[in-house]
Amino acid sequence: MSSSVLQPRHAAEAVREALSDTRVVLVNGARQAGKSTMVRAVAGTQSATWRDLDRPDDRQAATVDPIGFVEDSGLMVIDEIQRVPELLLPIKVSVDDDPRPGRYLLTGSSRLLGMRDLPDTLPGRMETIELWPFSQGEIDRTPDGFIDALFRHGPSAGTDSDITRTEYTERLVRGGFPEAVARTDPRRRARFFDNYVQNLVECDVRQLSEIERAPQLATMIRLLAARSGTIVGSPSLARDLDLASGTTQRYLRLLEEIFLIKRIPGWSRNLGTRATAAPKLFFVDSGIAARMLAADAHTLRRPNGPLGPLLEGFVISELARQLTWTETPVDMYHYRDQNKVEVDVVLEDRRGSVVGIEVKAASTVKSEDFRGLRTLESKLGDDFLTGIVLYTGNHTLPFGPKLRAMPISALWQLPPN
Repeated sequence: MSSSVLQPRHAAEAVREALSDTRVVLVNGARQAGKSTMVRAVAGTQSATWRDLDRPDDRQAATVDPIGFVEDSGLMVIDEIQRVPELLLPIKVSVDDDPRPGRYLLTGSSRLLGMRDLPDTLPGRMETIELWPFSQGEIDRTPDGFIDALFRHGPSAGTDSDITRTEYTERLVRGGFPEAVARTDPRRRARFFDNYVQNLVECDVRQLSEIERAPQLATMIRLLAARSGTIVGSPSLARDLDLASGTTQRYLRLLEEIFLIKRIPGWSRNLGTRATAAPKLFFVDSGIAARMLAADAHTLRRPNGPLGPLLEGFVISELARQLTWTETPVDMYHYRDQNKVEVDVVLEDRRGSVVGIEVKAASTVKSEDFRGLRTLESKLGDDFLTGIVLYTGNHTLPFGPKLRAMPISALWQLPPN
C-alpha cells in the first residue's frame, strides 16, 4: 500500500477546524508521522507561505531576523518550529497586532516546545493538535470509534471479527509510521526502524539536551522495548543501566519529549494508598518496540515470544490515538492495588464513568481473565460502565452483565455511534 494514498484523517479535520477560529495552530508529534504531508494537504488550498526550519537557509534567516521571517499577510506554515523557538515571541506580537484566525500553522517534533516555551508565549492564542503515526483504522479506512462506542453504549457495544492471530502479529510489527506501512518487505521496514531510532538518538536528543552516555541511552531504548506495557520504575532501570537515578529519569523524559515513548499514570480515585502512582510505559509505535527486540511476526507467534507485553503496548497506543479525536473527553490510566490486582487500562470521562480494559494475547478467554475488572466493578458500582477483555479471537462474548470479551480489532472496527 502506498503511503501517499493515506492521510491522517482525524488530525486533518481537527486542523481545518482550528484554523477557522484560532490564530496559531501547532501540529505536534513524532518525526515521520506525516505532519508535513498532512499540513501541505490542509494548507495547499489557502496559498500559504511555507517555511521549513530543517533547511539550513530557512533556519539561518529565522535566526538572523526572526521578526521579518514571520511577516506575512496570509497563512504562514512553519515546519519544525522547535529548531528556532525564538520565533515564538515575534509570532505572539504579530497575532496580537492582527488577531485574524488562521495566521500561523506550525509543526513540531518535540514535546519540549509545549512544556517550556509555549506556556509563556502563546496562551489563549494557540491550539495544539497531537499527531500520532497512523491508527489501524486510518490504514484500513474503518471507523476507529471504540472509545466513543463504549461510553455511549457500554456492554451493548460489540462486533465480531475475521482477523486472525497471525494478522495481529503482522500489524504489530508494521506499526503505523507511513514509511513503514508503505514498505512491504520486512527487511526494508526493519532498516527504516533502525535508522529512525539512530537519528533520534544522534540528532533530536542531542538538540534537546547534552547527554553524557549516549550508548546507555541506546541500551535504555532496547530495555524499555522489553518492558513495553509494564510499570517501569526508574530505580530498577538505573541499576540495570549502571546510571544515576536522576540521569535515568532525565533520559526517560527526553524519550517522551521526542515522542518515542509515553507513560500513563496509575488510577487512584477514592482508593487512597491502595493504588500505585507508578506510571506504565508503552512505545508510541509498536513497530519500533518490536524491532528493538529483533522480533518479527514469526517470532511473536512462538510460545515463549514477547507477544503479550508488545500486544498490550499496541492496544494502548491505538487507544491513545483515539483519545485525540473522541467526542467524549476521556483520560487514560492503569490500575494496580496493593494486592497486585491489575487492570491494563482504565478510561474515565469527566463525569466519573469508567471503562476497564484488559489485553490478552490468547485466542480464547477464561473467567479468571476478568479478575481485575470484577474488582474494579465492585469498587465503583454504577460508575463502572463496562469491562472489556480484548483478545485475539473472533467473537464478542458475555461474561456478566457489564463484562465482555471482544476481538482486538474492535478498536478500529466499531463505529462511534
